[in-house]
Parts: sequence; structure tokens; C-alpha cells
Amino acid sequence: MKKIVLLLIVASGLVLNAMAQDSLQVPAEKSTATVVKPKFTKATFKSSRIINMQSVEIVSKGTLQFMISHHFGYIWNKDLGEPRLFNKNLAQLFGFNSGIAHTYLSLDYSPLNWLNVGAAATGSSHFDGWVKLKLLRQQTGKRNIPVTVDWFSLSSVDASPRIEGELTWNRFSFLHQLLIARKFSDKFSLQLMPTMIHFNIVPYGINNSNYVYSLGLGGRYKISSKKALTFEYARQLNMYKNLLDKNGNIYQYTPDLLAVGFEFDTGGHLFQFYVGNTISSTNIDQLARNTSKIRDGKFALGFTINRGFSLKK
Repeated sequence: MKKIVLLLIVASGLVLNAMAQDSLQVPAEKSTATVVKPKFTKATFKSSRIINMQSVEIVSKGTLQFMISHHFGYIWNKDLGEPRLFNKNLAQLFGFNSGIAHTYLSLDYSPLNWLNVGAAATGSSHFDGWVKLKLLRQQTGKRNIPVTVDWFSLSSVDASPRIEGELTWNRFSFLHQLLIARKFSDKFSLQLMPTMIHFNIVPYGINNSNYVYSLGLGGRYKISSKKALTFEYARQLNMYKNLLDKNGNIYQYTPDLLAVGFEFDTGGHLFQFYVGNTISSTNIDQLARNTSKIRDGKFALGFTINRGFSLKK
């Protein structure tokens, strides 16, 4: 009898010990099952720009990026006039030798993973400065967020010699842009770009405003690991009809911005070659003052080269 009681005590102790171990393991297993790491979408775009417009990408923390962008003259300029229109365009090498090469030189740096700041010399004694903030990242897992969202704010100043009595503050203009992008697959990404531009001084005459609004769409299609096709389209929504210039003349224009490009990644540099209906190098002029008509075939070639340098130890 004592042996039976002893066996029951031992057996009970073993069962209780096993139950205790199970009770300790179950929460651990449950906690492991409930912890789901977020899977962030990477490389929605390859560069911090699609073509002319900013993308939702920013360079990684501690990286300094140098960018050179050139916009040449029109490939076919009908304004040269007859006779010998072809010879005149040939002499200008279809825009490359026309004397127009708007150059954009910029440096930008990311002190944090979600913050990028930069400055640029944009030609004609104009300078830009900006900040880009990453608000949301496309991800799956613990949280399912279908898009990446950035906020981009830029200020531009005309630093050319002032006219006597001119206020310095009137030489500033500002751009604010919401960048909303989604990577639909490994090959295809799309981005929406609602934009507001503010001029501190109102252009001449009635029907003019300090504010110009624009809505843009851009995308990228990856051909291979190093090559991709890109496109942009933007439509200016106001300030293009029945405007008055400083001489009192009424003018209007078609407010479309269109560009298609090809990008090539060498591993050290990213090259972007494109054609679009603008010869301006700044976003403010492209989105608020682009008078180049697509219907007239006013397209110009351009290219961008960028290079990143890691400043982290």
C-alpha cells in the first residue's frame, strides 16, 4: 500500500511538473505567434526624383547626395522661322547647341531616416532650399499600410541684383507637395502629387493670384535590375487663362507638363535620360509657368546624374 501511495505521489508530481512546463510554454508560443514584424516596401522608386518631380524616396540616414540636372533647348523649334527651318535646327543640334542649358546643381542630406534637407543652385541667380518628411511607409504585417506618403516643402529666392525700392520678400516663392505612392509589384510603381505654389508677389493684372494649384501623376516600370522606364504628367489647375502681362496684354497657355524617361543604374551612379515639354529646371517654373505646348511639339531633351556619399563612420 505504501508503495502504491508512493507511486501515486511520484506520478502526480511528474504530471504536475509537466503541466507546469506546458503552462509556461503556452504563453511563450502564443506571444511568438502574435508578434508579427512589419515588412516595409523598399525601392518604390530608384531615385529621389522620378524625372522632374520629387519621389517618395529619400537617401538613407547619414548619406549626402549630389545631383546634376540639365535641360536643353527644344528638339524642334518652329519659332526659328522659315526659310531653312531644318538647317537652323540642325545647326542648334536639335536643342543641344541652342545656347539654352538650364542647369540644376543640388546637395541633399538625410540626418534621420524620415528627414531629408537640401539646397540647390537653379540657374539665373536663383536658389532653392527644401525639406522632405516621410509620414507613412507602405508595409504589411502588424499594420497594413497600402501607400507611402511624404511631405515636400521648397522655398525659392531670386538672388539677382535688386531694382531700387524692390522688397526682398517679394523675391521669394514657395512650393508644398504631398507625395502619395504605391508599389503595385516588383516592376510597377505609381505616385500622385497634389501641389500648391505660392508667389509672394502677385503677377500683373486681374485674374492673377498668389496661389497656383497643380495635380501630377508619375510612375516607374522596371525593365531589369538596372534599367527602368519613367513618366510624369502634371496639370496646372488655375492661373493660365486670361492673364495680363506688365504691358496690359491678355495671354493664356496650355498648362500641361509631360515627360518620359529612361534610367540606368551603374551601381555607383544613377543616370536618367528624358524628353519633356519644358526647358525649365525648377519645379516652380515647371508647374506654374510652363507655356510649352505639347501640340506644337515643343519637347526638349535632358539628363540627370546623381551620386550618394555615406558620411557615417
